[in-house]
Amino acid sequence: MRGSYATHVVAHTDKLVKVPESVDAHTAAAGMLQGMTAHFLARATYALAESDTCLVHAAAGGVGLLLCQFAKRAGARVIGTVSTREKAELATRAGADHVILYTEEDFVVEVRRITSGAGVSVVYDSVGKTTFRESLRCLRPRGLLVTFGQSSGPIAPFDPLALKDGSLYVTRPGLNDYTATKGELAMRAGEVLGAIANGELRVRVHAALALDEAARAHRMLEARETAGKVVLTP
Repeated sequence: MRGSYATHVVAHTDKLVKVPESVDAHTAAAGMLQGMTAHFLARATYALAESDTCLVHAAAGGVGLLLCQFAKRAGARVIGTVSTREKAELATRAGADHVILYTEEDFVVEVRRITSGAGVSVVYDSVGKTTFRESLRCLRPRGLLVTFGQSSGPIAPFDPLALKDGSLYVTRPGLNDYTATKGELAMRAGEVLGAIANGELRVRVHAALALDEAARAHRMLEARETAGKVVLTP
């Protein structure tokens, strides 16, 4: 939301949702944006089912940890990529069946090995520049690459003919289009907050910093030092 780096915000009532009393403010703030993102990715952009195997890049990140949980609740097999063994443990606890350390292993080779050469139904990619091309190589025929972030930089222009082998799909979704109406926002937020309240969804707050430490928070994110969410407290 615009103005969220502030002590007070004026918001339209259509953009407000009710937070259950059992969910504290830090958890609600940490879970809303990334929780709803994980929700629409796993439920709408590609509706995961028991027959699916998915690849989640940055599986120990804020969205990644929640996306792994939603994917497992849908019954899918989850492959995650992470940079460290500590993050691999977090991704495993969130539901990843296989975790690849991309700093030590070629994730394309590992995905192909894990899937016995078949490839995955969908790749959820928040990394962007450094993973886009290789993510396409992880897909099964008619598979979908969902690019929803660019932590490594923007994706370079590419020739659509690159999708011909396998008849692949690529999409770039945004949360605004999946919460376009008050009803859809209430549904997604309600399901996310409800799952947090009843313990079905775990939100990891990596750090809670004062608002005047926002620059430090951004440095932590840019250095990929975080696993989970960073919350700024007014």
